[in-house]
Amino acid sequence: MKRTALLLVALTAFATTLAAAQDQPQLTVRSNAVAHSAATNAVADEVTVPSGTRVPLVLKQGINSKNARVGDPVYAQTNFPITRNNRIVIPAGTFVQGEIRRVQRPGRVKGRAELQVNFTSMIFPNGYTILLPGAVQGTPGSDNTAGVKDKEGTIQGESSKGKDVGTVVGTSVPGAGIGAIAGGAKGAGVGALSGGALGLATVLLTRGPDIKLGVGDSIEMVLERTIVIDEARARQPGQ
Repeated sequence: MKRTALLLVALTAFATTLAAAQDQPQLTVRSNAVAHSAATNAVADEVTVPSGTRVPLVLKQGINSKNARVGDPVYAQTNFPITRNNRIVIPAGTFVQGEIRRVQRPGRVKGRAELQVNFTSMIFPNGYTILLPGAVQGTPGSDNTAGVKDKEGTIQGESSKGKDVGTVVGTSVPGAGIGAIAGGAKGAGVGALSGGALGLATVLLTRGPDIKLGVGDSIEMVLERTIVIDEARARQPGQ
């Protein structure tokens, strides 16, 4: 009887161990399948926006090279949606923040105003935020800049050469008229020289035009590297 009982106990233990060994791989396979499914869904929710993508913005505050300082914040907002694979990935109304990296005032004789702005973050309407390196690609909303002069997004102001010539000529003509009244042809020459000297002095003491970007002006940002957007986190409630 004892041998029979021991044999039954041994057979039961063996059967239990065998059943556990058979069940373990099935649990592992099931766990791996769940993990793979979760990873696949996570990848599906991510969308890549390549470097070089242009994003149209509208300024939410004015910028003037006359009083701008390095480190000053820049606030803007997208005014047109960006799509990928027939889906909106950056909706209109997304906030974009940046800062001023370099400011150069225009010279009195030569040298244009320059302003470099870099964009550093993008805030979606629901608060989801991603970091980015963005530069200015163009300033289509401004009529007092010469455009962007380099890959770093440096905005360059207009030249004052035409204005300077006009100032010298404009002061020479009245001077010649006053000189002619006072002393004939000789007086006209003296008057013209005096007027020209006054105009030249005015040019030498006056700076060229500053860069002025007002609230609501359009500015175009270009992404300097690829960014990855988590659509699940960027999606607004109810979407």
